[in-house]
Amino acid sequence: MGASEMYDFLSTISPDYSTSTLTISAQGKVSETSSKAVAIHTGVDGSEERISHGSTPIFCLSWDWNVLTESDSGTIFDLYNDSAKANGCQKSFKFTHGDGHTYVVRFDCELNRAGHAMSRMGIPGVKLRVLGRVADS
Repeated sequence: MGASEMYDFLSTISPDYSTSTLTISAQGKVSETSSKAVAIHTGVDGSEERISHGSTPIFCLSWDWNVLTESDSGTIFDLYNDSAKANGCQKSFKFTHGDGHTYVVRFDCELNRAGHAMSRMGIPGVKLRVLGRVADS
């Protein structure tokens, strides 16, 4: 049987921000998207030229955090906005995925929080770009 997890296709790399790991579990439906860096040029006659820009898959994870505690919401908000940490979508960090592996990821979205009286917050539309993996112990 072939490889069945993102972990099987990614290289071990170091994150930009390595002081801590985001371990807040995804909620609800989690989408795992894979693609390849391929440019497709179509001629006027319908012919195609396909150019591969590398063989490494591009993986993204997305979900909604529907209900978070004030503490978890604050942890994510701080990670996203602190210029020494993720600094929005700029810097990579470690994230422990539901598959049991830790990956090096970067936010690939704006961060939107919503909730009632700020005590139960949600963060919809979370998208992480997976850049590599942390070697299993």
